[in-house]
Amino acid sequence: MRSAPDQLKVGLFGIGLDTYWPQFPGLRERLVGFIGQAARKLESARVQVTNLGLVDTAEKSFRAGHAFREADVDLIFLLVTTYALSSTVLPAVRRAKVPVVILNLTPAPAIEYERFNRLEDRTRMTGEWLAYCQACPVPEIANVFNRCRIPFFQVTGMLENDPLAWGEIDEWIDAAHVAQVMEHNCLGLMGNYYGGMLDIYSDLTQQAAYFGGHIEILEVEELAALRREVDDAEISQRVTEFKASFDVQKDCSEDELLRAARTSVALDRLVECRGLGSLAYYHKGVGSAENEDVISSIILGTSLLTARGVPVAGEYEIKNVQAMKILDSFRAGGSFTEYYAVDYNDDVVLMGHDGPGHIAIAEGRTKVRPLNVYHGKVGRGLSVEMSVKHGPVTLLSVTQTVDSKLMLLAAEGESVAGPILEIGNTNSRYRFPIGAKRFQNDWNAQGPAHHCAVGVGHISSKLKKLGALLGMECVRVC
Repeated sequence: MRSAPDQLKVGLFGIGLDTYWPQFPGLRERLVGFIGQAARKLESARVQVTNLGLVDTAEKSFRAGHAFREADVDLIFLLVTTYALSSTVLPAVRRAKVPVVILNLTPAPAIEYERFNRLEDRTRMTGEWLAYCQACPVPEIANVFNRCRIPFFQVTGMLENDPLAWGEIDEWIDAAHVAQVMEHNCLGLMGNYYGGMLDIYSDLTQQAAYFGGHIEILEVEELAALRREVDDAEISQRVTEFKASFDVQKDCSEDELLRAARTSVALDRLVECRGLGSLAYYHKGVGSAENEDVISSIILGTSLLTARGVPVAGEYEIKNVQAMKILDSFRAGGSFTEYYAVDYNDDVVLMGHDGPGHIAIAEGRTKVRPLNVYHGKVGRGLSVEMSVKHGPVTLLSVTQTVDSKLMLLAAEGESVAGPILEIGNTNSRYRFPIGAKRFQNDWNAQGPAHHCAVGVGHISSKLKKLGALLGMECVRVC
């Protein structure tokens, strides 16, 4: 499986009208300079820019479309530099067949009217005005894109000294990067569904249709076989890593740590040999002592993987591991969670889950506790207890709608300090700006599965852009 390239490839071109160049000396060169400014601001360690310069004829537009396809760009930025015919835009975008963001960016906050009107030569004045005429052709372009059923997005503002506009551009780049990660992701599915959870059942072809990527169906026996090959030195080294990464409680037995370490090493090998970028699993293990041994010792290893950018979801929760991968690709983490309880005294919702936790976004060190029973599941062993870092958080659910579409459901809130349930599970207290009651009603009304993912920071605006790029509705409840 090919992993996503390190750099996002974006295309950039500016538009103008060739009729102007002999009429207004210096205008073309000035507009080309605007394109250069935009290219320099777009380029970074994460972004490779294919800059095709100024496109001012239909013929150049056709060539631009071929060039963008040859460069394999993921996103096009169309910089409107002055008035231009829509015929100089459409061929490039139609041929490239990737999302396009129209940059309606002026070179300054306003024309200097006094200086402008002192120019006296009306030809010079018109040339000067045309350098500020970015807004003029945008309705024309939008009209043509709509009639041609070409989705487009807009950023309006200034070319320089406009942190809002360039913050929005950065969000489009982030969203395109995450779309690219999902497009190349290999999702492993190991085991089977938790029987009876009708809300989590998923159409795998639908997942591939929206997100791309590849889905690898795995057997628990493959992990069990890899586990047999792990030697004592590797187990000892992994136990040392556990003690460095977790706050291992004194009542955790050495035997359980060794068991979890063996499974953790085997998991790493499975991820490597199968090229996995995420994993959803569940297996009762009934009738096979070895399989039960594997699954009941999996939590520490899956928590380490999740913290390393390979999110792992229990209960075979395919939609939710996609949500976890999205949040992690936005560098927000992405931990598996569900409602645990409601504290109406403090107006907070307690949320957590058994199984893996995203320890990289934990408040303090994640505790490892022994459990004599995994509630609702077979077996016993070690588990992780953590709260998500205090501060802003975003909840995300990948939700299947009644008409068999996928949508993104998001909510922003705060992870707050306070008592949690010390039961060896992930568990956090979340306060929402609309209050605990309304949050539950509004979230539930969208019909999500009972699981969701939680990440740090407020990133709903980025999720909305990702949804736009993937052709998915994104609903934000708060």
